[in-house]
Amino acid sequence: MFRLLPESFGWCASTTYFTKARLVPKQHPGRIRMIRVAWRRSASTNSRVERARLFDAAFLRAESPPLNSGGHVRRFRRVLHPPGERSPLHHHPQTACYLSSSVFMSMASKGTPSTPHKHTNRLAEERSPYLLQHAHNPVDWYPWGQDAFDRAKNEDKPIFLSVGYSTCHWCHVMERESFEDTEIGKILSDNFVCIKVDREERPDVDKVYMTFVQATSGGGGWPMSVWLTPDLRPFIGGTYFPPTDHARRPGLKTVLNRIIEQWQNNRPALESTGARILEELKKGTVVAAKPGESPPPAPDVAKRCFQQLAHSYEEEYGGFRDAPKFPTPVNLMFLMSYWSVNRSTSEGVEALRMALHTLRMMALGGIHDHVAQGFHRYSTDSSWHVPHFEKMLYDQAQLAVAYITASQVSGEQLFADVAKDILLYVSRDLSDNSGGFYSAEDADSVAASGGPEKREGAFCVWTASEVRELLPDVVEGATGAATQADIFSHHYGVKEQGNVAPEQDPHGELQGQNVLIVRYSVELTAARFGLRAERAEELLAEARGKMATARAGRPRPHLDTKMLASWNGLMLSAYATVGAVLGDKALLERAVRAGNFLREHLWDAERQTILRSCYRGDEMEVQQISPPISGFLDDYAFVVCGALHLYEATLQTEWLQWAEELQLRQDALFWDQQGGGYFCSDPSDGTVLLQLKEDQDGAEPSANSVSASNLLRLSHYCGRLEWHQRSQQLLAAFSDRLTRVPIALPQMVQALMAEHYKLQQIVICGQRDAPDTSSLLAAVHSLFLPHKLLVHTDGDADGFLRERLPVLSSMSRRGGVATAYVCQDFTCSPPVTDPQELRRLLLDGSPERRAE
Repeated sequence: MFRLLPESFGWCASTTYFTKARLVPKQHPGRIRMIRVAWRRSASTNSRVERARLFDAAFLRAESPPLNSGGHVRRFRRVLHPPGERSPLHHHPQTACYLSSSVFMSMASKGTPSTPHKHTNRLAEERSPYLLQHAHNPVDWYPWGQDAFDRAKNEDKPIFLSVGYSTCHWCHVMERESFEDTEIGKILSDNFVCIKVDREERPDVDKVYMTFVQATSGGGGWPMSVWLTPDLRPFIGGTYFPPTDHARRPGLKTVLNRIIEQWQNNRPALESTGARILEELKKGTVVAAKPGESPPPAPDVAKRCFQQLAHSYEEEYGGFRDAPKFPTPVNLMFLMSYWSVNRSTSEGVEALRMALHTLRMMALGGIHDHVAQGFHRYSTDSSWHVPHFEKMLYDQAQLAVAYITASQVSGEQLFADVAKDILLYVSRDLSDNSGGFYSAEDADSVAASGGPEKREGAFCVWTASEVRELLPDVVEGATGAATQADIFSHHYGVKEQGNVAPEQDPHGELQGQNVLIVRYSVELTAARFGLRAERAEELLAEARGKMATARAGRPRPHLDTKMLASWNGLMLSAYATVGAVLGDKALLERAVRAGNFLREHLWDAERQTILRSCYRGDEMEVQQISPPISGFLDDYAFVVCGALHLYEATLQTEWLQWAEELQLRQDALFWDQQGGGYFCSDPSDGTVLLQLKEDQDGAEPSANSVSASNLLRLSHYCGRLEWHQRSQQLLAAFSDRLTRVPIALPQMVQALMAEHYKLQQIVICGQRDAPDTSSLLAAVHSLFLPHKLLVHTDGDADGFLRERLPVLSSMSRRGGVATAYVCQDFTCSPPVTDPQELRRLLLDGSPERRAE
């Protein structure tokens, strides 16, 4: 159990607050106190958990004494950090890990091998890009599976479990330093059964052992290193280890030798203490409703969630702390939903201001790729300037929805443009020919200037001289004979010496480089050079195009071509939602392709099972491993949500039928009949030692949060009362969490609000592709209506819906033209045929107006 030490620590940028390790970036003390208080209250029910002594020091400190057993386990819950100061597991599961700038400055070079492979292990037979990155280590790696488990039992050896993902920076560092070292490889292979896991393929395995690492060390991140007994029980865990001792931090060699010694001489203590901790984790991670418990009152929960977010809000640049700063679309969507039911209150207005200001500052910042579109993972500073350059699919999906929602509520074209910008990037760089979406682009790449070393951000940054060379033309009419480079550099903050502060570049990888950030409005830039704003915008767009062409010739970062059902479901929602709001047929066609991809490649109709992943083959074909990995809760929840969005965007009932089919299967696999809510993985899988229910919305929303909304919507679409009841049971299971720390579950709070304010059914009667029907639909899609349920009926063409909702038979076109009915519990207002009248009716029928 690796503890973070005050002077020497490794950290994942998501781990933003550990008292003992002093990992707090500059923060306002009052804000920290607020979140601490919220968290202490939320954890108070677990304050009497038995304390048992954690015996990590014996293993992991270079000066540590021999191991002894006994004592107490310190108090823990599954989530150890206040939601506003989230641990890596819950806040943003895909961040690369970093080290303090005062530690490990002389890392091994980040080059790529140029010699033929000396070693090949069984990971060469896998398809995961992360596992393939380790296929030529001198380590006898196994993938997670029965072969490894059997060998551990037959040879009575401990297991070394290493978990990471292909775009994780410090996973790359640990591989180069340790797993490519023949001496360390021999120690590992001779004394342990070594298992390598891609956390994106097997989130169930990752969650279990990350929970253990967090509980026993106070922190976590990737790469994750855990040692297990042959029956898969963890007894020691940590994150990144350097190869040899460094100051007070033990090296991997030291750790391995101490574990070998203790396994031989003190094994009963290892096993008993590990078993005790696991039992406490089982008790401490239970999420269940009390008998007869109901969901908490939505208005109170939503107000508390808003207040907690407001306390952690950073006024100048937006976002929810100083640095590092994350996009957190779940927070932004909650704020806009909160505004939608509190438009006339000061709190509602403030919620909208917080969301729009954050989105605007992000769009202008360096976290937004101004040359090649899309968003990077997070910002290392408070002004959204210098990012961690990794790009994740799930970020693009959620941010596209957040930006198009902002355009609906504000009418600002900027937000719609950014939403389209994101999907342009995804279509170009993260799309497979099959219709699926790839997982991520790495942060590191070889510099355009050459050399074997990979550097963070090398693909994305610019020197001032490069800008001048690319944009040398003098602009006619500009003051001072300014060149296009002069105008571009002024607008995007390009400086001769580079614009990255030394504290944002501890390893010196960005010296002399510029991360583009919008410093002035187009109008101010135009005025500075005596140009019309329209002309300045044309010049900047032309310059960005030239730079994109130049950048395309640089060595690209690693692309993780694994295609995950869950993240493809999120992206399906994004294309469907943005396409519907903009009335963009190309985006809607891309959404349908994504839906067809999921049905063809990640849905086993015979077994009625979603598959977790598939892969791009060497010939660009879609490949699957044997046996395939069955889907987890998030795969079902996110794909169901995507199918519902696709129905509302296309009105094709096949997607509604598939959503119903998937939800039935999800219920059968993951529903907790005793406590309510869904387990993250199949509880019948004996190799997964903890049955967890994700209780925090982080980089991705909790699958339970998404499922609460899915169930409510499907209960109305399919006429299934039991799904409405199940949604209430799910919300009741998380009642304590929602009441005490709703900031941890902003997406679930939205589902609770939808339950309270009731869904508004909007029924459109008309021929699906007729102009009059399209006009009514455009009026609906122009508004942000978080509690709407859109239904289309067209006579006999929609037997699926008419069979489940007999009330539709009483609704028809009036005067031979498309007609809209706005209903609640299918008690409807008078029908309307004019799009503007429908728009007024929808605004008048908002939850706030209904309450008034």
